[in-house]
Amino acid sequence: MNIQNIEGLSGDQIRSLVAQGGKFVMYKYCISVVLMTFNNPSDFHFIHPGKSRITPGLGHLFTNLFLGWWGIPWGPVYTIGNIATILGGGKDYTAEILAHINQNDPTYGTGTSYNIPGQNNGGSPYNIPASNNENTNTYNIPQ
Repeated sequence: MNIQNIEGLSGDQIRSLVAQGGKFVMYKYCISVVLMTFNNPSDFHFIHPGKSRITPGLGHLFTNLFLGWWGIPWGPVYTIGNIATILGGGKDYTAEILAHINQNDPTYGTGTSYNIPGQNNGGSPYNIPASNNENTNTYNIPQ
């Protein structure tokens, strides 16, 4: 599956837009042919902050309305469920897709420290003491 509306955005830009309210959503559409019903997922859509989550799903809404009802017995069942999901703004997959983006972004998590007040970071981003002793089982937990 592809992700629509993220062309040209870096991982940092996507994380920033998600922090401002951006969402990754998916819609479903149903196509029925008498005794067969196909309930398919759309591509993922990135919805920028402040934009409507319903608008990108309108094409799928019309597909459901015109082609979804005709299959017996699942056509009407899937069609009603899909229309409800589309009018609700699609199914939100923001956490899953952002985790995938973070996992595959080589620049993610390369900050220098957490800057916890009162802690000496010792150059480590995780507040692990700089030591040559490999058997040290101590951790710098803020108090």
